[in-house]
Amino acid sequence: MKKIFASIALLVTTLRGLADEGMWLPMLLGKQVYADMVKKGLKLSPDQLYSINKASIKDAIVIFGRGCTGEIVSSQGLIFTNHHCGYDVIAGASTMQHNYLKDGFYAKTKQEEIPAPGLSVQFLLKIEDVTRRIDSLLAGSSGAERANRQSELIAQINAEYSDVSKNIEARISPVFKGNQFLVFVYQRYNDIRLVGTPPESIGKYGGDTDNWEWPRHTGDFSVFRVYTNKLNQPAGYSPENQPMKPKHFLPVSIRGVKEGDFAMIFGYPGGTNRYETSYGVKLKTETENPSLVELRDIRLKYMLEEMKKDPAVKLKLASDFAGIANYWKFYDGESKQLLKYKIYEKKLQEEAAFRQWAKGKPEFENIFSDWQKAYTAWSPFAKHRVYINEGILGSPLAAFAASLMNVERLAVSTGAKAGDLQKAVEDASERRQEFLKAADLASDEKILAATARMFYTNIDRNQHPIGFFEGLKANYGDLKEEGSWRKWAADVFRNTAILNDAKWESFKKAPASIQEDPAFAYVSAFIKNFTSKYLPFFQQFTTQNNELGRMYLKGVMQMNPKKVMYPDATFTMRTSYGNVKSYRPRDEVNYHFVTTMKGVMEKYKAGDYEFDLPAKLMELAARKDYGQYIDKQRNDLVVGFITTNDITGGNSGSPVIDGSGNLIGLAFDGNYEALSHKLAFDKDLNRTICVDVRYVLWCIDKLGGARHIVDELKLVR
Repeated sequence: MKKIFASIALLVTTLRGLADEGMWLPMLLGKQVYADMVKKGLKLSPDQLYSINKASIKDAIVIFGRGCTGEIVSSQGLIFTNHHCGYDVIAGASTMQHNYLKDGFYAKTKQEEIPAPGLSVQFLLKIEDVTRRIDSLLAGSSGAERANRQSELIAQINAEYSDVSKNIEARISPVFKGNQFLVFVYQRYNDIRLVGTPPESIGKYGGDTDNWEWPRHTGDFSVFRVYTNKLNQPAGYSPENQPMKPKHFLPVSIRGVKEGDFAMIFGYPGGTNRYETSYGVKLKTETENPSLVELRDIRLKYMLEEMKKDPAVKLKLASDFAGIANYWKFYDGESKQLLKYKIYEKKLQEEAAFRQWAKGKPEFENIFSDWQKAYTAWSPFAKHRVYINEGILGSPLAAFAASLMNVERLAVSTGAKAGDLQKAVEDASERRQEFLKAADLASDEKILAATARMFYTNIDRNQHPIGFFEGLKANYGDLKEEGSWRKWAADVFRNTAILNDAKWESFKKAPASIQEDPAFAYVSAFIKNFTSKYLPFFQQFTTQNNELGRMYLKGVMQMNPKKVMYPDATFTMRTSYGNVKSYRPRDEVNYHFVTTMKGVMEKYKAGDYEFDLPAKLMELAARKDYGQYIDKQRNDLVVGFITTNDITGGNSGSPVIDGSGNLIGLAFDGNYEALSHKLAFDKDLNRTICVDVRYVLWCIDKLGGARHIVDELKLVR
C-alpha cells in the first residue's frame, strides 16, 4: 500500500495534458500544477490559497446549507451565494403580504435582516491525510467485511477530530474510490440571516427554458450574513449576536472580464464518477436516467398546472418545483451527451487496455468478469428502485405515509416500549402539521394516480407487490383506463387519516390502525415488497461495486504511474482553474463569452412565467442607468460570462476569482453541451456559467436601492 500511496502523491502533483480538467484538493496542488496556474494568470502564493496557519482564500469559502457553496465578501461576515441556494429560506420567509420571492428584499439595517432557522454554514479549518492509519487497520479485508470495518474506523476518527463544545465537526472523505482517506475538519455557524435577494424574475430569469443553457441572463444571487456571539464564536440565534469577523474575505472587482482572463473557482463540488465503468454508463443511459426523467416530468406537469392557477400555490410549491426541475433537465441532457460523444465506447476501449495489462496479475485479472456478474445480477431490478424513489415516493402524501412505517413497527411489536411508540406518534403529529402546510392536494392527487399507473405499466409484473393491483382493478375498474386510477387516488385522499383531523386523533389512540389507512396501505405495500425482495440485491451490488471500483482504480494507477489523476468530487473543498472563453457548440454557431442587458431585454415577455421583468429594471435599462457597473467597452451592463472551469453540483454559489484573489462572479450552472461532466469531462465544450459580479452589485445598488450593502464591500476598480 505504501507504493499506492506514493503513486497518489505523485499523481496529484503532476500536470495533466487535458485543458482545465480537474477539481483539485487545495492542499495537494503540487509544484507543477501551481506552476501551470501561474502560467495561466494566478498571482497568489500557495499559502494565500490554502493555509492552516495564516488567513487564506479557503477561510472565505463556506459550505452553504446542505448542498451549496458561499463566499465571505466583507469584514462583517457578509455572504454571497446563488439565488437558488437561498431559495428555501427566501420562500420560507415570504407570505402573500410580504412576498420576498416575488418582489425581492434588502434589509435596510442589520436589525431588519431575517433569521433563517435551520440554515448553517461551515468553514474548513484543515485537511489531514489518515490513509496509512486506516489502511493498516483494513489490511487483509475485502468486500462487506472491509466496508463495515471501514465505516467503524471512519466514525472513530471523526469523533477524535470533532469537538461538539466548539461546533467543530470532522468528516473523513474516501477519495480515489477508497485508495486514500482525508479528514476534513469544519466549524459550523448556525445564526445565519437573509440580507437581500433580487425578485425571482431576476434570480430565476429564464426558468426551466434557460436552465443549463448558454447564452444565459440570470441574476442568480442572494445575500446572507453570519452572526456569532461576542467572542466571535458560533452560537445559536440571539438578538445579542453580532456580525462575524472572518479570517479572510474576498475583495470584489468591478474591472470586468476579457476573453482569456484567468479564472479560479473554489467550492464544494458534490459528486462525480469519472472512473465509472462501461457497465455503469450503459445502466445509466438505458435505464436509470430515462426512468427518472419520465417520472419527474409527470410530477412537474401537475405541479405547474396548479402553480399557474394560484399565486399562493406557486409560492407554496416553488422550492420543491425548482429542485425537481433542475435535475429533470440535467439527467435528460446527461444521457443525450453520453450517447452523442460515445462515452460507453470510450470506456470499453479503456477497459480493454486494462484487461490486457491485468493478464497474469491475480489481484486484477478477474475484476471485469466479476463486475459483469455483479451488474447482471442487479440490472433487472434497477428500474424498480428508481420507480420507488422517484415514482411511488414522488407523491408528497405517499412520502409522508412512508414515514409512518416506524410507528407501525412499534405498534405491532410485542417488545416495543410504550414510551417509544408514544414519542413516535407525537413526532409524526408534528411532522404532519408541516406536511399539511406545504401540501398542494390538487397536484398531489394527480401525481399519486399517475405514478402508480406508471409503475403498473413499466415495471415487470413479476416484481409487483402481490395482490395490490388486482385489488385496485376489482374495486375501481380496468387499469388501462386513466379514470380507474383517478377514482382510486380520489378515494385515497378522501379517506386517509393524514388529511382528516378526526381520523388522525383516532389513529393516535390506536396507532396500529394505520395499517388500514389507504395511503399507508398503498405505500407500505411497495416499500415492503422492495425491501424484502430487492433491497438485498442492491446492497450486495453496492458492496461489490465499491470493492471492484477500489481495486480497478488501484490497478489503473499501477498501470499508468505517471498519468495525472485527481479524485472524484465528494462535496469537499476543491479548486479548479481555467479561462474566460467563448465556444462553438456546433457548425456555424459561436457563443460569445459574455451576455449583457441587451440580451435580457430581448428575451423579455410581459407577464410570462419565465421571462417577465420588474418595471424598474426596464426603466433603468432604457436609460442605461448602470452607474459604476457599466462595461464601457460595450456601453452596456454585463450580466453573465463563461469560463472553462471544471465544476459540478455543489459548486452552486462558488466564487469565480481572478488571478489576484478578487471576486469577479458567482458560478451557478453548466452548459447543456457538456452535461456528461459527472462521468466525462469535455475539454472542448465544457463551460461554467457565471453571473457577473457587476450585475449582482447593480441589482443590489441601483435596482434594489441598497447601496449600504455595496459600501460594505472592498471594491477593486
